Amino acid sequence: MILYTFFDSYDFSGKTIAPFCTSGGSGLSNTVNSIKELEPDANVLEGLHIGSSSASDPDQDVSDWLDSFVEEAKNE
Repeated sequence: MILYTFFDSYDFSGKTIAPFCTSGGSGLSNTVNSIKELEPDANVLEGLHIGSSSASDPDQDVSDWLDSFVEEAKNE
């Protein structure tokens, strides 16, 4: 519910949102779609889930995720 309050409190129109989480369970679940519904005028990127198996060394996963944004921006 905290996400609903957060997105109700701020206007992200024209902004880019890059959701991420760490967990040992369900990951982002339907969070990305929920954010897209709550912020229809924002650019919501695919999220990153760092699971328990990679939580001790997430550097490469995070770097690859961030690099994908750079590649996407180059292609626009």
